[in-house]
Amino acid sequence: MAMREGPLDCCFGSEAEDRVKRDGGVSDSECRPDSGVPEVPVATDDTPEVLNKALSGLSSRWKNWWVRGILTLAMISFFFFIIYLGPMVLMMIVLCVQIKCFHEIITIGYSVYHSYHLPWFRTLSWYFLLCVNYFFYGETVTDYFFTLVQREEPLRILSKYHRFISFTLYLTGFCMFVLSLVKKHYRLQFYMFGWTHVTLLIVVTQSHLIIHNLFEGMIWFIVPISCVICNDIMAYMFGFFFGRTPLIKLSPKKTWEGFIGGFFSTVVFGILLSYVMSGYRYFVCPVEFNNDSNSFTVDCEPSELFQLQDYTLPSVLTVKLFPFQIHSIALSAFASIMGPFGGFFASGFKRAFKIKDFANTIPGHGGIMDRFDCQYLMATFVNVYIASFIRGPNPTKVIQQLLALRPDQQLHIYNSLKAHLTERGLLATQEEAA
Repeated sequence: MAMREGPLDCCFGSEAEDRVKRDGGVSDSECRPDSGVPEVPVATDDTPEVLNKALSGLSSRWKNWWVRGILTLAMISFFFFIIYLGPMVLMMIVLCVQIKCFHEIITIGYSVYHSYHLPWFRTLSWYFLLCVNYFFYGETVTDYFFTLVQREEPLRILSKYHRFISFTLYLTGFCMFVLSLVKKHYRLQFYMFGWTHVTLLIVVTQSHLIIHNLFEGMIWFIVPISCVICNDIMAYMFGFFFGRTPLIKLSPKKTWEGFIGGFFSTVVFGILLSYVMSGYRYFVCPVEFNNDSNSFTVDCEPSELFQLQDYTLPSVLTVKLFPFQIHSIALSAFASIMGPFGGFFASGFKRAFKIKDFANTIPGHGGIMDRFDCQYLMATFVNVYIASFIRGPNPTKVIQQLLALRPDQQLHIYNSLKAHLTERGLLATQEEAA
């Protein structure tokens, strides 16, 4: 039976051993044979004692079904509650989820390689998380709170030099990593450096996109997330009761019956949810910062995307739909077809390290990352979809940028715009005005 190659595969074989000796440096502990089972602590059963007693007479299969169901309802209720609290709370929750997901992934890396005593690994990992969040949230503040930033002198200075400060912070961490390199652990340290950066790419970047989607309107945040949740639930239900045909080897419990049942259920759910939410300004209006009240506002005149229109079906039947419902089909289809691949990716990652879940934060569900593995892929799709098919030029942001220019630059733009509008006949010439 062939041995699985691990991060220390250079230590296998006589030629590799000679090469390591010539290079002068891998410790005995680093050259331990890879048994194929990383040293990751086994998750314990954190099911509440009340549920254990109530479900003690059921088989493990049905016990798991009830535990997952009860905790799912609890999480959905919490989701509705934070939606009620408004966009600011939603952004804080996204940040908290991001930090917890990062913690779970980094903890796996530390659990695997903690015996090698890599210097500064966890410290640098959290430092890089801080740097990346400073960069992304600084960009968001500058973009969506422009007037507030220009009004406060310290914020204006930080905004002007934001990218330089961000790069300096990252460069400091980079130099700290180089200084922490130990001769006998070069390869492992670079593995973990890559581990941290890939984690940042997957977790932090995607959570930043989720917040951007939220600013486009809460409907662009709620519908995609709800579609992923619906697909996850319905695929589990169909697979639990009707599943017979395995879908993919990476996740043996996934079945074609669950995959197909989840697809059709999610498309229908997305259309119905979009119809309900499109009628409320609270959900469809972009989230904007009101400089007068220093608070977020979600009040506007809904765009055509959220106004009922007549659609004629091939059978000469006319129905009234919101245009957003058409877009919801694309969102639902992606959540059902491509979204699960985020889960398959996570399953492959967990199989590589012989673990069942990223953590045991939620009984019956695993860690936070186990619940959000599909959401991050969905967030990227929604952001790209909005930029490609929905978003147009934003007059408010253009005016904000113009007001930040010097007076002579503003006059130049004014004269150029006036000449252009006059040439197109939208403004009267001076002779006509006289």
